[in-house]
Amino acid sequence: MLLTYLVVVLSMMLFETWIVYPIPPVARGNWQPTSLEYEDVWFHSADGTKLHGWFVPHPTSNQAILYCHGNGEHVGDNANLAAVLRDELEASIFIFDYRGYGRSEGWPHEAGCIADGLAAQQWLAKRMGVEPNELVLMGRSLGSAVAVALAGEQGARALVLENSFPTMTDVAAYHYPWLPIRWAMDNRYDSLQRIQQYRGPLFQSHGTADRVIPIRLGRELFAASPGTAKRFVELPGHDHNDPPPARYHQQIKSFVEDAGGLPTAKSH
Repeated sequence: MLLTYLVVVLSMMLFETWIVYPIPPVARGNWQPTSLEYEDVWFHSADGTKLHGWFVPHPTSNQAILYCHGNGEHVGDNANLAAVLRDELEASIFIFDYRGYGRSEGWPHEAGCIADGLAAQQWLAKRMGVEPNELVLMGRSLGSAVAVALAGEQGARALVLENSFPTMTDVAAYHYPWLPIRWAMDNRYDSLQRIQQYRGPLFQSHGTADRVIPIRLGRELFAASPGTAKRFVELPGHDHNDPPPARYHQQIKSFVEDAGGLPTAKSH
């Protein structure tokens, strides 16, 4: 029995990257959405890894949002989301792929994905003619951990997190309580520590029926945030990948505006 257990532990360690980063095939999704006005963007991470994203401009707003997606999707899956965010949040959107995802080169790991996010934040800031801390950062699931890391290191006008967690090891321990997760994992994504460096506006949402990341983990991260302008929104009955309810994005927009996070539209 002990030998079997050790084999299982070693196997989980060996295949950790595939478990944490279930990269979808590039062939999936719509890479040439005719209904979306976007710009193909190629940029580089700090170590030279070539990355890809879409810049979706808003015709009248000078606000911009960097969106960090979850671990089971890529840019090609998110044309509709990018359009919704642009229209309902009235902002230009930059959605990008971490290394190994979509058309981005390389292979994902924690330090690399965070470096990719930092590079994306820098690219968008330069494109918009602002500082990195003047952008709104938005992240879902794994992307929430990337967004927290960016906000902690480069700042943000506001931070919007969906289905977030304190640490990746907390999520793994929830699913595999019989494994020595807390010392064995390489990809730790310690948002609990990183969020201590961010004191700006924070909007968090979480489904009450989330079976991937229990809502209690999202609340733990929220409680640890040192900022005072923050709001936690429960989504009753929603699982991890359920679409948001009506007026959800309006809640985000109103919160960020009230917290001083969204400037007015461009004058004409």
